[in-house]
Amino acid sequence: MAQRIYLILAALFICSLVVSNLIFQKFFYWYPVDWKIFGVPIFELSVGILPYPITFLITDIVSEVYGKKKANQMVTAGIFASFFSLLIVSVANAVPAVGWSPVKDDMFTTVFGATAVAVFASMMAYLLAQYIDIHLFHFWKRLTKGKHLWLRNNFSTFTSQLVDTFTVLILLCSFGKIEWDKFLGLLISGFLFKVLVAAIDTPFLYIAVYALRAKLGLKGTEEFIYEKLETTTPSK
Repeated sequence: MAQRIYLILAALFICSLVVSNLIFQKFFYWYPVDWKIFGVPIFELSVGILPYPITFLITDIVSEVYGKKKANQMVTAGIFASFFSLLIVSVANAVPAVGWSPVKDDMFTTVFGATAVAVFASMMAYLLAQYIDIHLFHFWKRLTKGKHLWLRNNFSTFTSQLVDTFTVLILLCSFGKIEWDKFLGLLISGFLFKVLVAAIDTPFLYIAVYALRAKLGLKGTEEFIYEKLETTTPSK
């Protein structure tokens, strides 16, 4: 049961990460007010940001229930999945479309052509942000002796999301995918959105952690000992 739940969480995590890299070129207003900061609409964001907060929520759930080691392993698996998706998209982009193909080469390149840059920028930001998130989560957990889940969830996520947003925008601007005059506006807008989502997802974190602890028979702030399961499982 514990392994099955972990695999489901890891699958949702990896899917959210890969999809965010594939859809990032479409932008939308996340609040219907045309306020601007540094000349950039403050509520204008890439749709790639929509699944990304899910990855931090799942990271915190896994960190709390399964521990730091399993959270780090999930993050590492996400890296491999993202680069493998980049390879698949690159091959698909290189193969010429037949005449009757509904999606022509130029259309495919427009939608997915920047995926390589997006994945590279996202992975660099992702590496920094996710590992910082996991480290800070367990730092606050030790400091508060396992109490105040809301505090370690939000404080770790706020910091890591700022690192993530800053890093990915720096790289995308450096590669010419986003104009530098949009940097500060997108940084503030993206960070505000992620902070808001992090605050909103706190009740869902409590619900998920409570349900998983009950399902796995964990007490208090106890973490599931995966190594114990591996050593007690008979070999085939």
